[in-house]
Amino acid sequence: MTTTSTAAAQAADATARYLIGLDLDGTVVDYDGVLHEEVRDYLMGLADAGQHVVIATGRAPVGALEVANRLEQTRGYVISSNGAVIMELDPATELGWKPVHVETFDPASALEQMESVMPTALYMVEDENLVRWASEDFPRGDLTAGGDYNVVSFEELKAKKATRIVMRELGGSQPEFAEAVKRIGLHGVTYSVGWSNWLDISPEGISKASALQRVADLLGVDRAHTVAAGDGSNDAEMLDWAGHAIVMGQARDELKELADFVAPPVEEHGLVTGLRSFLG
Repeated sequence: MTTTSTAAAQAADATARYLIGLDLDGTVVDYDGVLHEEVRDYLMGLADAGQHVVIATGRAPVGALEVANRLEQTRGYVISSNGAVIMELDPATELGWKPVHVETFDPASALEQMESVMPTALYMVEDENLVRWASEDFPRGDLTAGGDYNVVSFEELKAKKATRIVMRELGGSQPEFAEAVKRIGLHGVTYSVGWSNWLDISPEGISKASALQRVADLLGVDRAHTVAAGDGSNDAEMLDWAGHAIVMGQARDELKELADFVAPPVEEHGLVTGLRSFLG
């Protein structure tokens, strides 16, 4: 099941402190949001050994921080909203964290383009204050990992500043959704198609990779000493950026082409296998 490349077979530098960028859903936690004990203990062990374990997720900040809490992280950085928001964990602050970098854009043009092609879709905008606004109620479970959101009119959504937009289409097949996204012809933004008729849109040039580079600079970590693990299309940039890329076994074949190591799927705690293959 597990395959390795020549690069993956090389041992990590035992003296180096690595920046380890980790997708959440389908990588650290399973698709029900469960953090299995084997994964939790291994990641906590890496952090205790001085490695920089950095969550890098499409989730909203509160959803990312919830997993950081389960990993008992109190120091370091957390990346959310597909790279648009970088937070520093700091127990001296009131909330235990503070935003250190937030990227925003004007969502009006993208929303209008999407609505013209997919008028029945649901839309959510996360603003510069990390508050979420939706055009309608999303299905139960879709946005729960990010906390509460407010329902407003589509016109009000267009007036917000955005760290990201989410579009969710409840009808149609995945191939039909992918074709509709092509017809939208989005420009001036970064976007990725998710697993279940889900589209994530970020400011142009912003991705998990751009955020991890910023964190690497803050920590003084060379790109050669970076590792990334993920399973979805919004992980492609960071997998391509990282010095060592781990792709989960359930990922699509085109993502596996970016891998130095293809790990077992999330249900088999594949993240641990992948990281151990490189870091020990």
